Amino acid sequence: MGESRHWSASTRSSALISQGVQSTVYLRPFLWTQRRGMTANTDNNAPVSVQVVTEGAGMRQFLALPERIYATDPAWIAPLGFMKREQMSPKNHFFDHARWRAWVAYRRGQPVGRITAQIDEMHLRQHGDDVGYFGMLEAEEDPAIFAALFAAAEDWLRGEGMKQVRGPFNLHVNEEVGLLVEGFSTPPYVLMGHARPWYGPSVEAQGYAGAKDLLAYQVRPDFDAPRVMERLAQRVSDRVVVRPLRRSHLREDAVIMREIFNDAWQNNWGFVPLAAADWTETVSTLSKLMPDEYIQIAEYDGEPVAFIVALPNLNEAARDLNGRLLPFGWAKLLWRLKVRHPQSARVPLMGVRQGFQHSRLGPTLAFMVIDAVRKALHARGVRDVEMGWILEDNDGMRNIIETIGGVAYKRYRVYQKEL
Repeated sequence: MGESRHWSASTRSSALISQGVQSTVYLRPFLWTQRRGMTANTDNNAPVSVQVVTEGAGMRQFLALPERIYATDPAWIAPLGFMKREQMSPKNHFFDHARWRAWVAYRRGQPVGRITAQIDEMHLRQHGDDVGYFGMLEAEEDPAIFAALFAAAEDWLRGEGMKQVRGPFNLHVNEEVGLLVEGFSTPPYVLMGHARPWYGPSVEAQGYAGAKDLLAYQVRPDFDAPRVMERLAQRVSDRVVVRPLRRSHLREDAVIMREIFNDAWQNNWGFVPLAAADWTETVSTLSKLMPDEYIQIAEYDGEPVAFIVALPNLNEAARDLNGRLLPFGWAKLLWRLKVRHPQSARVPLMGVRQGFQHSRLGPTLAFMVIDAVRKALHARGVRDVEMGWILEDNDGMRNIIETIGGVAYKRYRVYQKEL
């Protein structure tokens, strides 16, 4: 066991956690005034210990903890267990260019919280800003637990030379991003996070401030297209072709989408390029779950310039499976995805090359790929679509979505703090 340190409400330690060695940080209970919307933990006189997760039982407890945290939350949907195990596995290509650490907090031997810290070398090369991430945050409603978890993550990041911490990223900026701060009463869509209402205040109590807000929009796929957009699309119809994914040329189309994304998003806040290995594997996996027409690519004079991806809402199909595919969950899931088909979907990715973004053709291309995918969704009986996340200050994209009837219904926040 590594070095243990004791904490009080006015003291923050800089406990060092050695690579590969389990360490424990003990936290004396805080004298804390109850905050609005938060309830006191009846066992908060017991000390909190934080241990580094290596593998085996520790990782199983790390992955299982959300079931306890959300046991009384009717909006929560358990993610499929095999997907979360793969995400935290060394096989995850993210770990090819990132170093990371995970912790579980315990009280009286029971897991009560978890957190990760990550350093993405691709982010550092892109921005050169010595920023590390935190993520996978889940915890019971107790400031002592949050303090202990963040102390462990911050100490490790500081020891690795980081000057600032930002998150949550689960695990990086091109996956689940941000902490839900508005919209707790509705279930999360596929690959979007959920949270308890006390998470935001508890993170802010650790000295974090909001860096960016991200919005999720609800859109009906049977919307009436604005006449002005239809006219603009008609004017360029002889030069723009919108086509679905070509399954027989899957790798080629995966490269096309990655190149468009990396060009279109490179000036966005927090941008990190899609890595080739990550994206190729993602497209290969997603193509098994969705029709070809759920991916649309726009070509201008034969050159690919825009794309959009829609996903069947896996969470709708898996809601009653409790994250388990055995013994019969896999059969239910396949039938619901392939035969019944989910009535909800999510648009997680869309991009228009930068060369067109500040011209009249830019919003026209965006509308054309949106319109193509919404027709495909409508034909499959999809009734509700989530588009997100969208940066709150991305006025251009927000205007397009709101023009077709989109309503912002969830807000996620990325926090940051100087180390």
